[in-house]
Amino acid sequence: MADDLLVIIPTRGRPQAIPEIVQAWDDTGATADVLFCVDKDDPELKAYKAQEKAYADDARVRFVFWARKRLCGTLNQAAVKNAPDYRFLAFMGDDHRPRPAAMPWDARIRICLSGGPGIVYGNDLLQGEAMATAVAMTSDMVETLGYFAPDCLVHLCLDLVWLDWGRGVGRITYLDDMVIEHMHPAASKAQMDAVYEECNSPEQVSADAAAYYDYRDNGGLEADLVKLRKLVEEAS
Repeated sequence: MADDLLVIIPTRGRPQAIPEIVQAWDDTGATADVLFCVDKDDPELKAYKAQEKAYADDARVRFVFWARKRLCGTLNQAAVKNAPDYRFLAFMGDDHRPRPAAMPWDARIRICLSGGPGIVYGNDLLQGEAMATAVAMTSDMVETLGYFAPDCLVHLCLDLVWLDWGRGVGRITYLDDMVIEHMHPAASKAQMDAVYEECNSPEQVSADAAAYYDYRDNGGLEADLVKLRKLVEEAS
């Protein structure tokens, strides 16, 4: 394996984000592998293919082109597929940008997770500690649960689940000075586009919120925590 940390980035309609993200890797001295997951039906597919070609010689950068499964489905497919080959897995949106610091952000992730199963997240300059909008975890958590986030979700509320998992097993770290900036319209750092409109529509907000509360309150979360607590106990 090229590295022990893989960052999974589902992306749609934003091929211009690829060079910005790779530049952020370079600016921060990151060595983590990055996997861009692109939908086969993306209207910008040709531009994504051009980006794949442009970074063909960068050993850190990989692309996959799959049938569309929306954010959660794509993230889960990539995480489950790659979990056996990486010690740590992370998620970022295509609108996240790691920022320079005294120690590279990916090095801090490795240090925080080196003690066993757990979750770590940084400051996105929007939600801060309240939501893990970009997150990393040990790959054995993914292998134990069979997913990176509950497959009842589509796009929203994944960050709430990651907090529930980490707090539920007492293995979560928030690093306020590890900035992974969320360049989101809510922070006036991006323009609304078709992807934002779709995933933040009233219908999607309602559907994912209902799915999250059902998972949290009707046994799904507790079942996952039982598995994770056993994992933590066995690793101790």
